[in-house]
Amino acid sequence: MDFISIIYSALAFVAAIGILVTIHEFGHYWVARLCGVKVLRFSVGFGKPLWIKKAGPDQTEYVLAAIPLGGYVKMLDQREGDVASEELPRAFNRQSVAKRFAIVFAGPAFNFIFAILAYSVMYLSGVNGIKPYIGEIGGSSIAHSAGVQTEDLILSINGVDTLSWEKARLTMMQQAVDQPVLRLQLQSRNLQIREVELDLDGLSFLQDEKIDLLEQLGLSMWRPDIPPKIDEVITGGAAEAAGLIAGDEIISLGGDKVRNINQWVEKIRANPEVELDLLVLRNQQQLLLSITPRSKQDDGKQIGYIGVRNIVEIPEELRLRLKVIEQYGPLEAFIQAIDKTWQMSTLTLKVLGKLVIGEASVKNLSGPITIAKYAGLSAQIGLEQFFSFLAIISISLGVLNLLPVPMLDGGHLMYYCIEVIKGSPVSESMEALGQRIGMALLMMLMTLAIYNDVLRLVE
Repeated sequence: MDFISIIYSALAFVAAIGILVTIHEFGHYWVARLCGVKVLRFSVGFGKPLWIKKAGPDQTEYVLAAIPLGGYVKMLDQREGDVASEELPRAFNRQSVAKRFAIVFAGPAFNFIFAILAYSVMYLSGVNGIKPYIGEIGGSSIAHSAGVQTEDLILSINGVDTLSWEKARLTMMQQAVDQPVLRLQLQSRNLQIREVELDLDGLSFLQDEKIDLLEQLGLSMWRPDIPPKIDEVITGGAAEAAGLIAGDEIISLGGDKVRNINQWVEKIRANPEVELDLLVLRNQQQLLLSITPRSKQDDGKQIGYIGVRNIVEIPEELRLRLKVIEQYGPLEAFIQAIDKTWQMSTLTLKVLGKLVIGEASVKNLSGPITIAKYAGLSAQIGLEQFFSFLAIISISLGVLNLLPVPMLDGGHLMYYCIEVIKGSPVSESMEALGQRIGMALLMMLMTLAIYNDVLRLVE
């Protein structure tokens, strides 16, 4: 990543975390106020306050702090200091279990509500996608053995309709986590509909973050054979040094015929610092050149690049065939948003469960560096992608905060459940012990996530 990309990612990360933390803490704040609890401070961020404003009848402090990695709502509580007798009814610890439960649960609940609203807006305005036509099938793959064919259209997976590749990928992931078989309803090129079964026995796609489920199944996205044509040659790049100019159409590279842009890009990426013969069509004449892709790091790998922009000319008829827009009316958009939020929540929970029992690699954990990277990428693509990114992270925050780990909201909810069962609050000594255990677990988890982030940068 260059310096500009790093700055852009950092700003997008701060914006994303700021939005989601504010939403989470507002949930606690709003329900606390509804329950009559006095709120002393609403802080977005930790550490030294950068901005403070007191407002409202309780003179609540609204704070922006220096470390934008979280936030908190401080309520009146006897366990944290003396409380005047006339204000005791407004202390958090004096509330019923039901009210305390509601106040704590509201934070994660608002994360899920935000995701539902974000997806609703996206489905109302229309989500652009590509129909799930299947590309080349691996020769000895699971898909090949099951009878899947190139240009088959995936209609559904285990009974779930798949309008786009995004929906197909998500459904495959969700089903493959705990189902032994994927049942694909397919429509072939002659419009015949059939069903095939993909046996997942022995797959280990969660054991390594770099393993792609589609690749393991032998599936890929279908792409039309559009010959690569140069739109622009970047000054100072390998393409300029080789003599390429705008308008050149690529015929072959390294002795291999190039049928489409994907082959062209893959061949360049696979040959850093390797001299290759390049045959191009220029002004109806074939011209033989020699090109040596330069080397650069990409996600820990050395890849080749030459410094060109390609023309992608997809015929209008083909474009209409591939394109799909998921757009619904208000009620249906809301229903679809709830379903998408549920799918993402259950998938997150299932993967966490696999991590705990050792069936998924801890390498799948990501920390702030990876989140910042994808925040920047999604923001650069457009508002729709950034909204989708915010929804996914919001769901993850909601799920993680509901885990029964002391220090998290879920840990407090666990204490309240115990209080209901035993008829009295958990002892302060037991709660303090739980806090120390929870802090240790969270520190270990964060350290591991950051370690994975660093490895992704240097590998």
